[in-house]
Amino acid sequence: MGAATAVVQQAYTAFGQGNIPAILDLVAEKVDWEFVGSENLPYAGLRRDHIEVAAFFAALPLADAIHVFEPREFIEAGEHVIVLGWEQSTALDTNEDFASEWVHVFTVRNGKITRWRGFFNTAARYGL
Repeated sequence: MGAATAVVQQAYTAFGQGNIPAILDLVAEKVDWEFVGSENLPYAGLRRDHIEVAAFFAALPLADAIHVFEPREFIEAGEHVIVLGWEQSTALDTNEDFASEWVHVFTVRNGKITRWRGFFNTAARYGL
């Protein structure tokens, strides 16, 4: 395991503990952070700084109740880390359960996350 993967794993540990300040400590002051998904999702879109990334994490529980969140595979290539995972959640706007595999792509420089992209099957969330 390389240094970039260690930073990413620390972020997932903090997420599992609900420790958003610890995640923000791992994120660069100026960041390129985006969940790629439907504009109907309050956590979708681009964020550029700690305040906006904190808003991303604040929006997650307003839209989805996450029951199971599993990072399953870490693939490191230098400063880039790809994480393959799975989640089981409830969409709060429809009260429907859904499950989806997901992909997160990180760039880590000097011990800080400088870029993040998140993707999952949003069609599953909407029952499509």
